[in-house]
Amino acid sequence: MATIRQLIDQVETRLDNENKNVNVAKVWMFHVVNQPPHLIYMMMDEELDVTLEKQFLEGIETYFDGKPIQYIKGVENFFGRDFKVNESVLIPRYETEELVEQILYRIDDYFEDYKEIDLCDVGTGSGAIAITLALEEARLKVQATDISKDALVVAKENALQLGADISFYQGDMLAPLQGKKFDIFVSNPPYIPQDQTIESVVKDNEPHVALFGGEDGLYFYRKIFQDVKSILNDRALLAFEMGFDQRELMEQAVKTYFDDEFEIIKDINGKDRMLFIYYHLK
Repeated sequence: MATIRQLIDQVETRLDNENKNVNVAKVWMFHVVNQPPHLIYMMMDEELDVTLEKQFLEGIETYFDGKPIQYIKGVENFFGRDFKVNESVLIPRYETEELVEQILYRIDDYFEDYKEIDLCDVGTGSGAIAITLALEEARLKVQATDISKDALVVAKENALQLGADISFYQGDMLAPLQGKKFDIFVSNPPYIPQDQTIESVVKDNEPHVALFGGEDGLYFYRKIFQDVKSILNDRALLAFEMGFDQRELMEQAVKTYFDDEFEIIKDINGKDRMLFIYYHLK
């Protein structure tokens, strides 16, 4: 039997040689051993149980076959919580954590006096945004939608596991929300242009319905902008994730449908990534 250190070193060398993320070796080992990283570092020179060694090596082979490590693990951490993920949902990403953080800041700025705040998350996927917001801000009453029944199965499991009280609805974009009114509208819609080349590990594994947004990537934004006012309260905040290279197109689209102030916020890497529209808030 090999030690934990030997197995990690062996796989890291192979990952490096094939220009893949060397961190995958430790990430997968932490998952297989199911111990906190600081304890595993203390166990580095211990031999790994033969069953766990087999699980570790088989998982690595699956990764080299092109499957994302998050789907192999079956979970991804988002805002300090583990969310179930599979091929029915997008893998939550760090940029989306920044969107959640920015929404929470604006709740303090614009809804400080509200005892209850109605929020919807359209295209919820794994439920990462909706669930995190519900758990981080107790005043929120959250409703979430997705066109995919399979995605909603995952989102409901995550909400149950993490203890978030959310109402889920299946349907296309705003359709399930007609007749309702919201103070905050959130969406991370598909925004990759249809013909744009993306990494094969993403294209071959993650659901295309959650990736591609028409010819220029803004199809779903325009669809939302056109219809969303019918479900907004008199004062409302709209928050979106967006493609880092879509600022000019997005500004044009917002100005076509809104007279309100809006801003595009850069992420930690200095890329345009978040759009906020202040509907009658300023």
